[in-house]
Amino acid sequence: FKMCPGRVLCKLPCSGEKEVDLAVQSAKAAFKIWSQMSGMERCRVMLEAARIIREQREEIATMETINNGKSIFEARVDIDISWQCLEYYAGLAGSLAGEHVQLPGGSFGYTRREPLGVCVGIGAWNYPFQIACWKSGPALACGNAMVFKPSPFTPISVVRLAEIFIEAGVPKGLFNVVQGGAATGQFLCQHPDVAKISFTGSVPTGMKIMEMAAKGIKPVTLELGGKSPLIIFSDSDLDNAVKGALMANFLTQGEVCCNGTRVFVERKILDTFTKEVVKCTQKIKIGDPLLEDTRMGALINLPHLNRVQGFIKQAKEQGAEVLCGGDLYVPDDPKLKNGYYMRPCVLGNCKDDMTCVKEEIFGPVMAILPFDTEEEVVERANATKFGLAGGVFTRDIQKAHRVVAALKAGMCFINNYNVSPVELPFGGYKSSGFGRENGRAAIEYYSQLKTVCVEMGDVESVF
Repeated sequence: FKMCPGRVLCKLPCSGEKEVDLAVQSAKAAFKIWSQMSGMERCRVMLEAARIIREQREEIATMETINNGKSIFEARVDIDISWQCLEYYAGLAGSLAGEHVQLPGGSFGYTRREPLGVCVGIGAWNYPFQIACWKSGPALACGNAMVFKPSPFTPISVVRLAEIFIEAGVPKGLFNVVQGGAATGQFLCQHPDVAKISFTGSVPTGMKIMEMAAKGIKPVTLELGGKSPLIIFSDSDLDNAVKGALMANFLTQGEVCCNGTRVFVERKILDTFTKEVVKCTQKIKIGDPLLEDTRMGALINLPHLNRVQGFIKQAKEQGAEVLCGGDLYVPDDPKLKNGYYMRPCVLGNCKDDMTCVKEEIFGPVMAILPFDTEEEVVERANATKFGLAGGVFTRDIQKAHRVVAALKAGMCFINNYNVSPVELPFGGYKSSGFGRENGRAAIEYYSQLKTVCVEMGDVESVF
């Protein structure tokens, strides 16, 4: 692979109903083998997969950068999180167990934690490899098989993951990849042999998947969009808060579902904070994502770039002020001239009812909003259909815990942002979805409990 912005990277055939069925049947056959292995046996295979990813970190990160457009610096972090995820769930695989309950008269009951079967994973284009590991890690640890469909905009790196699983020793077909768009996803969701669906993506698509899953009574995990609040109190460490705001808005060109794009700043430090955040935003190095000093690459494709530009245009029409960026960027390197680059944008003079403040832009656009009191900002922060994340910057630790307790969001940060350790659950409230990825919580969504009641005496009959 090589960088070729604006040009076709590769062509892959879309999987139709026949190919989807073949993938599911292949996964079903592999499931019979994998589910009968002990947790420790599964652990060893998953650890080997993690080792291969760790060993091939640079190669996979380069592939991911070309696949998505994010900086190589960020892509390496994604790959590290990926192998850590597999290591974490490998560790849990050997310890999955039910419980024993003593009943009267020497009788007893016990529970078995059993796999679901063939699980479907449908990924997004912002973290292709990482999302595939987040979904396959707990699925495989619990004894399931998985058929995974990456976004048609980033189809490449997940295929490498499938190859790595085979190299590590999973049964052939245990992790299958199908390619395609909405039609392929529909075939997966409606397949009678699919036991569960895990989707990361937009709210409208999540609603359609939930509807299709309902017809088959299939459990779903939905990790959808967000318009998360980042609250900066006047007693915060200003430099740290500015860094947090940049992390909350400009990772992966702003194409992150849990980004804190509504930045609420206490009025007494509004001017100071705004001046500093604009200065730091203007210093962000844009360009070839494979260069070590690049911190912002290209957006995913031209329609998305145009969509983000449309939000900025509408924001100006509604009275917001562009404090910096928002315009297209053309790198000096002629081979990058067709790339989908833009300068990161900071919007001032924003109001809660503006479209740029209410809707998820999914691009490098930060909206700054002043506030006066804690009670006021919590109410405004929660006045959204989304509930994926939220952040607070303050030196007052009591206030920090009080505010995050009041935020209606599944992932909250205190004096940091966009930190996603695999040991902690990740997921949202309200329209941002339900179910959890990562942490022990994910085990609940990739397994089911069977209760067994054992009578040691005669049956007590009422007849």
